[in-house]
Amino acid sequence: MRCTFDPQLTGPRISPNPWNTPPHLGMQEVMKTLEETRRRGFEETLLSARQTMLMSEILKLAVDSFKASKTRFALTALGMVIGTASVILVVTIGMTGKQYVQHLIEKIGTNTVELEYAGGGATPSERVLYNDYLTREDEQVVDQEVPGVIYSSPVLEMHERISFGGGMVRDTLVLGVSPDYEQIRNLVITPGRFFDQTDDASHLHCAVVTQVFARDRYGSDDAAVGQTFQIQGIPFTIIGVFREAVDDFGQSEIAQETVLIPYSVARYFTDRETVNQIYFSMRSMSEVPDAAKEIVRVVAARHRPNSVYIPQTLTALITTAGEIANALTAVLVLVAAVTLAVGGVGIMNIMLANVRSRIREIGIRKALGATYREIQLQFLAEAVIISLTGGILGTVVGLMIPLSIRFFTNYAIPFSWLSVVIALTAATAVGVVFGTVPATRAAQMDPVEALKYE
Repeated sequence: MRCTFDPQLTGPRISPNPWNTPPHLGMQEVMKTLEETRRRGFEETLLSARQTMLMSEILKLAVDSFKASKTRFALTALGMVIGTASVILVVTIGMTGKQYVQHLIEKIGTNTVELEYAGGGATPSERVLYNDYLTREDEQVVDQEVPGVIYSSPVLEMHERISFGGGMVRDTLVLGVSPDYEQIRNLVITPGRFFDQTDDASHLHCAVVTQVFARDRYGSDDAAVGQTFQIQGIPFTIIGVFREAVDDFGQSEIAQETVLIPYSVARYFTDRETVNQIYFSMRSMSEVPDAAKEIVRVVAARHRPNSVYIPQTLTALITTAGEIANALTAVLVLVAAVTLAVGGVGIMNIMLANVRSRIREIGIRKALGATYREIQLQFLAEAVIISLTGGILGTVVGLMIPLSIRFFTNYAIPFSWLSVVIALTAATAVGVVFGTVPATRAAQMDPVEALKYE
């Protein structure tokens, strides 16, 4: 308070406005404002401290509860361990299967661009009259101007009647190709060898035949090597027997009984320098789409404007196979999620039993001032901790298997860190969802009835 002296009075006089507040505010309003400010600050401080203590108490009570019933805690978490490990392993298996399928498809020739002449002219008669087939010069120009091309080969297709002995004659597919055709089609030579650049340049009358051709005519692959047969009266010596690296279900130009001969020799049977198809192999599958467009541009610039050349690739096939593998993996993950749901039901049952066995404890806590929210958070935290602990252990188990195979073998099994995030998130969600019912039941108990419970 501020005191002043009045010269006409004998004593001090109390100022009516000791805090220099505006004249329109009275003493009661000032005191009320100050009191509300002090009360609000105290409540905020108390609430902050209470919330900090609340979380620490919840975690401490949960740990004490688990220590009191270790076996029950371990058995409950075991369901989540199995469920989480199942999700990670299913994703790993799905990714491994996808990798295997893509590897098989790549052996067919996913890096290959097949360029085919589709005709030219405005009318059907013009397309027949003005043929504008591909040439070896087209192949050479593409090899020089299109980056990424590592192998190329023309394919000259013929159908010849070849004797199989005993008066048996069969229509057989004969393909004139270059030595690069072996790498383009990923051919596997069982016995013998494939013809090389020297054989092609010297116009050697040699042939590489399919296993079906060798076994039907000579009885076995080994017996066919070195044998001679005739094409239009010209003898050819078999220098090798081949098979495709993977069954393409008839998607390639190779039939069951096929004979491969050097293109330099095959062109003399057709008496022309042109071909219908040329194959180009790229360094990687990612280069195929752009390379296909560039190949068409380069070849079209060398021919008549109305000639049509169509590129064909297997990029769409491998993309479709990847989508199918992803869909199957998603279905398997949903099936594995059922295991997580079963583990969640186990958590809910155990927590309900836990609530029943701790009724008196709940009553005492409520009598001492524990709120509805505190009791609910206590039991919900216990359910989440059980679920999350099982999820972490299951993640370790699920990752140990593929990592062990990668470490002890040469096979690099793929695994996804996204599956780990999904598994842990699902484990936490299971704890929240299936722990809500027991936590709510505990929070709704009447403290008087709980204290009387025996």
